[in-house]
Amino acid sequence: MLILTRNEQQDLPGCLASVAWSDDVHVLDSLSTDRTREIAREAGAQVTERAFDGYASQRNAGLRLPFRHPWLLVLDADERVPPALAREIEAFVQGAGTHVDVAAARMRRRDIWWGTWLRRSQISPFYVRLLRPERARYEREINEVLVVDGPIADLAQPFDHYPFSKGLDHWLDKHNTYSRMEAQLILSRSVPQPSWRTALFGADFNERRVHQKAIFYRLPARPLIKLAYMLVWRRGVLDGVAGIRYALLQTIYEYLIVLKVKEAEQGQRASAASERP
Repeated sequence: MLILTRNEQQDLPGCLASVAWSDDVHVLDSLSTDRTREIAREAGAQVTERAFDGYASQRNAGLRLPFRHPWLLVLDADERVPPALAREIEAFVQGAGTHVDVAAARMRRRDIWWGTWLRRSQISPFYVRLLRPERARYEREINEVLVVDGPIADLAQPFDHYPFSKGLDHWLDKHNTYSRMEAQLILSRSVPQPSWRTALFGADFNERRVHQKAIFYRLPARPLIKLAYMLVWRRGVLDGVAGIRYALLQTIYEYLIVLKVKEAEQGQRASAASERP
C-alpha cells in the first residue's frame, strides 16, 4: 500500500482507516508542515520523506520503496477503499497465480461532491491503481499517466474520491497550479502528434487519453467544447446541481489554460520585438 501526502492531516485518517486491513502501508510524504507524518506513524504506517520535485517523479520514487508484497495499491489521502473493493482486491491478489502475466488492475473511481457521486460529469473515471511496481512507471508531470509493462485486468468494485474535502479554495488553488503546468506543457511543444485512430480505438486507456488530450489542445473554443461535452454528451446535467457546478469549474479551468498560453505567447512576442534593432 502506498499513500502520497503533503499536509494531509485532515484527509489521511479516513484514508488509513479504509485500508486498515493492509499489513504494509507506506506513506510517501512531501515534507508536510502539519501533523501528517505523526498521524501516519500513529496508525502504524511506514513514513518516507522526500522533497516534491514533480508529480510523476514523486510517484516513481514511491514505486521504488521496499514493499513486503508483490502487488501494490496506490492511493491519495482524499481517497477511500470501500469494504467491497478491499474484498475484491484480496481475492484478485490471492488468485494472481492464475494470471501471472497480468501487470496491473484498473478500477472505477467515484468522485463525490457534497454527497453526490459525479457519475456522469466525471471525465476520466477509470484508473490503474493496483499494480506490480517493477512493471509500472509514471510519465508526464501534470495529469501524470501510468505506463504498465503487461496486460491490465479490470476490477468490478469502485473506490471513492473526495476532491473537495478541503473546500473550494483548495481545489481552485490546486487547479490554478495545474493550469500553469498545462500551459507550460503546450508552450514547450512537447505534446505528441495526435492520432485520431489511437484516440478513438486504442486498446490502452492511458494511450487513448494521451492522444485525446493532444487533439483537444488543438481545438478552438476548448472551454465551451468541454462544457458541452460534460453537460450534454456525458449527460452531466443528470448529476443535478453538483454536476452542473462541476462542469462550470472544469470549463473555468480549461479557460485558464487558454489564457495562460496566450499571455505567455504575447510576452514572447513582446520580448522578441524589443530585441530587434
